[in-house]
Amino acid sequence: MNQLSMFDRVQFADSSASFIAEVEAFCQFGQRTIVDNQDGIPYFINEFWTAGQRQAHSIHEVSYRACFKAQLPEFFIGRLTKPGDVVFDPFMGRGTTPVQAALMGRQAFGNDVNPLSLLLCRPRLRPITIDAVSAALHSVDWSAGEVKREDLLAFYHPETLRKLEALRLWIAERAPLGSEDVDPVADWIRMVAINRLSGHSPGFFSGRSMPPNQAVSIKAQLKINEKLGVSPPERDVAGVILKKSRTLLKNGCAPSQVRSSLHAGAAWAVPGIPDASVDLTVTSPPFLDIVQYAADNWLRCWFAGIEPDAVAIDMHKTEEAWTLMVNRVLQEQARILRPGGYVAFEVGEVRNGKVLLEKLVWRAAEGLPFERLGVMVNDQEFTKTANCWGVENGSKGTNTNRIVLLQRH
Repeated sequence: MNQLSMFDRVQFADSSASFIAEVEAFCQFGQRTIVDNQDGIPYFINEFWTAGQRQAHSIHEVSYRACFKAQLPEFFIGRLTKPGDVVFDPFMGRGTTPVQAALMGRQAFGNDVNPLSLLLCRPRLRPITIDAVSAALHSVDWSAGEVKREDLLAFYHPETLRKLEALRLWIAERAPLGSEDVDPVADWIRMVAINRLSGHSPGFFSGRSMPPNQAVSIKAQLKINEKLGVSPPERDVAGVILKKSRTLLKNGCAPSQVRSSLHAGAAWAVPGIPDASVDLTVTSPPFLDIVQYAADNWLRCWFAGIEPDAVAIDMHKTEEAWTLMVNRVLQEQARILRPGGYVAFEVGEVRNGKVLLEKLVWRAAEGLPFERLGVMVNDQEFTKTANCWGVENGSKGTNTNRIVLLQRH
């Protein structure tokens, strides 16, 4: 553990006090922060950000289930770091935190146990142009693909599926799975294709299906087709990729000088990140057993060549197991965070507010070298404080972002 001088301790106390004072005084959307205390935990309740505040950067528009909005990491990155600092997310998912960090000129560090996450995040951390994407798509031998899985015809027209197989072959040569030495344009095209595999409009490769962040089973898709009385139409694979690429790049891409470091593994063991090297962690872990990541992503794993059953995604079915997992993650955060660095640990509401996960995170941090600063509740709908504690007050409201704030001693 790092030994701090009295001067350092005073500096860190001053910086955290300054941030908390800013949170308490926040009134950008017309109301002051409500400061409350529940079971010894300070709560700061306000509308700190909103999706309507302004549209997030277009490059974030990659679908992934259970991801937070870019305004959340933006809030903390802008206030707790400076350009060149290291921002990290051990549960990066689609990569919202690393991508936002890169857009703000910070070093983008991330990790996820699912290798699919790396394929969704890494391409958006590198400079890319629409002309390069277009030229690469013209180089694909679209006649090289063969239908290898006839069950996927539940989603795709036979000619579309042949083109997808051709694209998989082309990508495998230029951006092999598990390699860091990949063609950035092929890497980008794979990322976009993964995001267009199934959906509910002509902007996807499939016929009409569920939204893109939750692929249904073959059986379920056949039922959808039968109910609608349709077969999957042929799609222009290259055209769909190019259109989505234009949408993603309409606000530009990440700065070329940004350094990134992405890892695939358990959140509680990231040996590729040196001790005391991270300035800020912004993250959100899986919430107990409410999201079936492997089931949601089976079609994406097929395209990427990932075996879903080999991805060791833990499902924590009890509060005790989940708290133990968070404790292990925070132990690793204590190793990689510099003294004075921060953790913004976002949790949602589980079981209609009956489980307040921030209290479990608070407990998990006990005894570790962190100052527990409080819990921010980003509350866009509720008008009564009691709603934040899972209490009905005449209206159900909406779920809130609840962020446990920690500072490394």
